[in-house]
Amino acid sequence: MKTIQNISDFKQKALHWANQFEVCCFLDSNDYKDAYSVYDFIIAADVYDELKCSTGNSFDQLKSFYAKHKQWVFGYFSYDLKNEIEVLRSHHADGLNFADLYFFVPKYLIAFKNGSAEVLIGDQSVLEEIESAAFEHKKQSKAIQILQRLSQEQYLAKVEALRKHIQRGDIYEINFCQEFFAENAEIDPVHTFEALNHVSPTPFAGYFKVYDKYILSATPERFLCKRGSKLISQPIKGTAKRSSDPEKDIAIKVQLRNSIKEQAENVMIVDLVRHDLTKSAVKGSVTVDELFGIYSFPQVHQMISTISCELNPEIHFIDAIKNTFPMGSMTGAPKVKAMELIEEYEVSKRGIYSGSFGCINPHGDFDFNVVIRSILYNAESKYLSFQVGGAITYESKAISEYEECLLKASAILKVLGG
Repeated sequence: MKTIQNISDFKQKALHWANQFEVCCFLDSNDYKDAYSVYDFIIAADVYDELKCSTGNSFDQLKSFYAKHKQWVFGYFSYDLKNEIEVLRSHHADGLNFADLYFFVPKYLIAFKNGSAEVLIGDQSVLEEIESAAFEHKKQSKAIQILQRLSQEQYLAKVEALRKHIQRGDIYEINFCQEFFAENAEIDPVHTFEALNHVSPTPFAGYFKVYDKYILSATPERFLCKRGSKLISQPIKGTAKRSSDPEKDIAIKVQLRNSIKEQAENVMIVDLVRHDLTKSAVKGSVTVDELFGIYSFPQVHQMISTISCELNPEIHFIDAIKNTFPMGSMTGAPKVKAMELIEEYEVSKRGIYSGSFGCINPHGDFDFNVVIRSILYNAESKYLSFQVGGAITYESKAISEYEECLLKASAILKVLGG
């Protein structure tokens, strides 16, 4: 344990130090106070052992991998693991080509809390190595030309078609997304992440490098975490653009809290998450700890609810993850039918987008985010992608949903110079 005087300097140096390795993962709370986070930030680097799955039974392979090591593991779940959980397919083009699941045991693990850094795995001398490290301060050299996979007209037509499915009773709500992308894009991933984390600091932000593939995330959403025998999920549904005028900003917050439309969207997903948690819970233990909480981030106010349960001791914690995956906030209700329609109406493979990354500790506690507000990058093919979306209900106005997508994309567009 070592007291750090200049925390932001140490954090930056630690990230650049970790980035020298072929695999690293940095998880940052950005000083948001959260009842379930254990560390302010945590950084895992270099590979002692790894698991990469793209061919089925990924969750069982992860169970075996974790049982073999009983150590800290860091990794991600791609959205397309849905095809292993349900009878579903993904046929869309994929410019990124991430594996469906990837986890690694790090050679180095440094955790930071309340002004002190602690080496959990590796030699203590690594802290001195980080503090004495030097790195270049770079900026994005040129704006990246960002293209949209759907035109505004195509997007609006698809939202109207989805509203007809809701009118017919096929679904109640669906999370419909669109892709922004760039080909032949050259970015410096670590500096791009730093810029994104500066423009849009969020409580579940992270930088994940897996060889030539990168997740640069400014996500505000927790998918699922386990603390002892308790499982906690915190879906986001409900968004409002912030104002620079403090009085107007408070009024927007109150308006979001009292919006019948946003509450309806949120409560449908709360019900879905309750149902998903029931599969893993001690009977009668699923509770809604907070309904319609309003939380503020640099660009937006969000409506977030918290649902928890006691994990049934007969259920493996990795099966509890599988039982709730993909997360309700990024699918819809009913979940399977919503995912079928997502495949039908979206035109890009989601892959890592609306998946999750995070870590599991040696005692089986874990914390995983939702991959939204995130830049995904394949450095070898130079393909860059980010997706944005929102909940479509019968009350949705297509043009408002389109504008919400642009709002959610704004921080990333700003960072990339778009």
